[in-house]
Amino acid sequence: MGRVAIVHDWCPSFRGGERVLAELCKIMGGRDVYTLFDFLSPEVKNEFFPDISFHTSVANQLPGVRRYYRSLFFLCPFLIEQFNVTEYDAVITSSAAFARGVLTRPDQPHVCYVHSPVRYAWDEQFSYLSEGRLGYGPKGLLFRHMLHNLRIWDTRTAHGPDVMLANSCYVRDRIRRIYGRDAQVVHPPVPMDHSGREFIAKKDDYYVTASFLAPYKRTDLVIRAFNDMPGRKLLVVGDGQQARSLRSLATGDNIEFAGYLPRLDYVAAVGQARALLFAGCEDFGIAMAEAQAYGTPVIAFDRGGARDIVQPLGGASNPTGLLFKQQTVEAVREAVEQFERREREISPVACRLNATRFSPERFRLEIGRAVEMAVNMCR
Repeated sequence: MGRVAIVHDWCPSFRGGERVLAELCKIMGGRDVYTLFDFLSPEVKNEFFPDISFHTSVANQLPGVRRYYRSLFFLCPFLIEQFNVTEYDAVITSSAAFARGVLTRPDQPHVCYVHSPVRYAWDEQFSYLSEGRLGYGPKGLLFRHMLHNLRIWDTRTAHGPDVMLANSCYVRDRIRRIYGRDAQVVHPPVPMDHSGREFIAKKDDYYVTASFLAPYKRTDLVIRAFNDMPGRKLLVVGDGQQARSLRSLATGDNIEFAGYLPRLDYVAAVGQARALLFAGCEDFGIAMAEAQAYGTPVIAFDRGGARDIVQPLGGASNPTGLLFKQQTVEAVREAVEQFERREREISPVACRLNATRFSPERFRLEIGRAVEMAVNMCR
């Protein structure tokens, strides 16, 4: 394979999507990343993107754009189409919204790794509008019209890639329903420390929830549940737009907020926990898979990527966690109580072995096969 362009929606921080991007750069030997907005620190780039050139949209230069870049979603289809990648031998797009719409030649192999169809334009539109308090006034109608236009563009560009990959069975099903396309499931790579230093068999007496603190993660349900369980400790790891409101939601001293943690501290916090809790619906959920790699059981909402990751109690011979059916405070509380009654059935070793299904080596192999398929389709 000659020169490869890698296109990613945007890089506000180094999270799950950016980990996939870093791995794609390694696999493809790509030296050029095209992204609408780039706010990554020099330290992150030195560690994960050495010798990579980042090409951004003109909107990246707007004053203070870091504060409002998400509000420019209505411009992003136009902006992504301004990247000229037609001189490359192949294109890989890493897309949860716009990257897939980059313009390519008919004979140019294009593999798209889909983290999710555009959440706020499709099935989660009403949640996002409600969260933003956008009803049917002038502003609300304007946003609804812009989302309508985004759906038209999103559908039109869905058939551009030669090969479409989904990061979970949940996303594969959404791709089929929304775009009418079949996608192969390729789970994201989860870092595995083969020395075993990150595997922690002996657990402490606290629970942990770890994520970017955004509304759809439903960390509020976990905090409310532990407000009702003052005898159990909860550590909340992560930062984000909901950080302040979630701190005010906690009523007891059994809930501690750690904020953003450096890698080694994060591994220790999650690895030593009795279990990791997650009440949201994730497209995949690398934090849950990482917890399994550290030997930590996962208690999660039974939808989305959690179904791919967790081997549930009552449904697997070597269970690695528990899935609950409803997004309610009561369901979270009952799940914790059920976990404690059956905790001995889950071994840290089983959790660790379960995580090997998501190794970077397996990811590299499957991406390589997908690229080869796209090349053959364009011959």
